[in-house]
Amino acid sequence: MTRPFTVVLIVPTGIGASIGGYAGDALPVARAIAQVADCLITHPNVLNGAQLYWNLPNVLYVEGYGLDQFAAGHWGLRPVHQNQVGLILDQGIEPDLRLRHLQAADAARATLGLDLTEYVMTDAPLDVSLQTATSGATWGTIQNPASLLRAAETLIQKAGATAIAVVARFPDDTESEALQNYRHGQGVDPIAGAEAVISHLIVRTFRLPCAHAPALLPLPLDPHVAPRSAAEELGYTFLPCVLVGLSRAPQFIVRSQPGFMPQPCDLWADRVDAVVVPATACGGSAVMSFSRSVTASSATATRIIAVQDNQTTMHVPPQALGIAATQVSSYLEVLGCLVAQRAGISAAALKPSMRSLSRLEP
Repeated sequence: MTRPFTVVLIVPTGIGASIGGYAGDALPVARAIAQVADCLITHPNVLNGAQLYWNLPNVLYVEGYGLDQFAAGHWGLRPVHQNQVGLILDQGIEPDLRLRHLQAADAARATLGLDLTEYVMTDAPLDVSLQTATSGATWGTIQNPASLLRAAETLIQKAGATAIAVVARFPDDTESEALQNYRHGQGVDPIAGAEAVISHLIVRTFRLPCAHAPALLPLPLDPHVAPRSAAEELGYTFLPCVLVGLSRAPQFIVRSQPGFMPQPCDLWADRVDAVVVPATACGGSAVMSFSRSVTASSATATRIIAVQDNQTTMHVPPQALGIAATQVSSYLEVLGCLVAQRAGISAAALKPSMRSLSRLEP
């Protein structure tokens, strides 16, 4: 009996990926790979599409910092049937906009059957600021991180939350060139990097699933919005996809934790068969961790597949880092590689010519 075929799909946040750098536009890629893999592990940037989402029972929704810890072998993943999702609302959100998000949360409870705890407001505005690096990648800061952590602790201790959704008020900059470029399918998502900072902080501190939805005022209508950006033009909130993802996000486990008991469903990094990543963005922590198994003379070595079509603002190809990667042109080609790998078929056997075996000297 073969073990489950497990794939990790990574599209880093805030680096202008041509696929996955917009509003859930890598979700079709995830859906396709989920048809090939027994288990697909990916992160909110891939699966979040504002009010759009897709139920994929064999896909694990893992926040970026948690994915890095998983790849390094520090944490494992334990699938669950249902989480109790706690909701944090930034005190800086205006009353009308706050009500829109609470109604979205109630709608998720009533129409999707999600299990949400009572919500908490931060005791101070989070005061998010946005930054852009010289590479074009985006990032950000929050001025009151302690307020965010106190709110999360309240949900965990008083409401029994096992996953945390955060809605922070982000600055409106409707006239900025970066935003206009993003809406027209160019450039970098101006808020993605700051969103990652928020979720990383909670996951690192509490080792619970977390994802973030920004609170923004609706943008004026623009007839030229690109299809890849259009999901963010719908309604007043990006919260629904976050709640859906967190509702069944796996829990993080640590072998050294007191009372730890392994379960057959637990997943560890040495069970990952392949990692799919943009070819110019191979310098992230998770890819670097997985790549260390590639040189191991073991049947469990993880295969790195680098996709050239998915261009980013980064310039970190696998060869520059000494990573042995399979270079492919497109995600369609990725699917072929994964099908062959799962079937145990050498890619060389699918080409019109094949070299003869050469002799190794002892």
